[in-house]
Amino acid sequence: MPGNTSENKGLAKVIPTRSGPGLEHLWLPYAQMKTMPLPLSVKATHGCRIILADGRELIDGIASWWTACHGYNHSHIREAVEHQLATMPHVMFGGLVHEQALTLARRLAGLLGPGKLDRVFFSESGSVAVEVALKMALQYWCNRGIFGRDRIIAFKGGYHGDTSGAMAISDAEGGFHGTLSGALPQQIIIDLPVDEASTAALETVLAQHSEHIAAIIVEPLVQGAGGMRFHDAQVLQTLRTLADRYGLLLIFDEIFTGFGRTGTMFWSDDAAKALMHGPTFMANALGCAAANASLDLFAREPRLGQVAKIEALLRAGLEPCRKLAGVKEVRVKGGIGVVELDRIENINKLRQRFIDEGVFVRPFGSIVYLTPAFTIAEEDLARLTSTVARVLA
Repeated sequence: MPGNTSENKGLAKVIPTRSGPGLEHLWLPYAQMKTMPLPLSVKATHGCRIILADGRELIDGIASWWTACHGYNHSHIREAVEHQLATMPHVMFGGLVHEQALTLARRLAGLLGPGKLDRVFFSESGSVAVEVALKMALQYWCNRGIFGRDRIIAFKGGYHGDTSGAMAISDAEGGFHGTLSGALPQQIIIDLPVDEASTAALETVLAQHSEHIAAIIVEPLVQGAGGMRFHDAQVLQTLRTLADRYGLLLIFDEIFTGFGRTGTMFWSDDAAKALMHGPTFMANALGCAAANASLDLFAREPRLGQVAKIEALLRAGLEPCRKLAGVKEVRVKGGIGVVELDRIENINKLRQRFIDEGVFVRPFGSIVYLTPAFTIAEEDLARLTSTVARVLA
């Protein structure tokens, strides 16, 4: 059994120390290294469980930043990667190509239907994918002989990554990069057009500055790491209409929202001499093999149906949180459940409370959120939601 049960209370805790072997050489993400709690030492994963070095098991409530949608160690993905490792782990993508990349590109284009996605550029991280999209937008205008269109419109509450261009289009006030804003390219950050007033404000900016604007970028339906803020599809229709009216490119950043997380595979829509960009591990054969195996699972297993069930269970399981003191809002969309608080006084203490309860939930800002694997068992999801309600109470 996971958590602090009678079976594992007596186990000795094997955790790293600040001077322990290896840890002193690590620079950890999103952490003040002098004051952060010690990270948990993980020895294995399985399904929706994280197995710690001290023998405890945690139910993973966020699927490793929502990427492990099929759960950990899925046999089909593991077998595909093992076969590819024996055949060809990697080959450069400059002047060369391989079947895994060809298959993956063909399948991704096919998912959105004819004419919706014609070409795929492989990248090695979400932030770099955003950089590539911005670079494509800027070069699109240069290739057409139109210069001076070097500004991007993005939205308050948005978060697009940690590289320079991605930081510049993320909301500095509500995000992680406020101290660096003066050193970044100055882009246009405005309210999402969710009502008449914000739509009119956006259109005013477009009317006044469209000759300097290359593209609009938005996270469809959910602004993820910026605060798990939801908006409906009409906002995207408004952006599509305005982008067409002023002749602008529209970029959908679906790094978080794609592949079923919001309940559908994608929000489909569109985005041209040579793009001089090529990451060293672009279209890595092992990565492509894993991605193809993942698409196999989406095709043959009921992932979207599972997300629909998760949505219903999240709604029911998090509903009691609405009545708790300090809770500002509870919201659910697809496989995303959010409890927004007025504030979190001690986020490290709150994170530790969840670990002590046998679950891995990692709040940020004033948000406690769940983005579990689509394959999570109903009883594990119930354990997650009840723990969130109990801890917050």
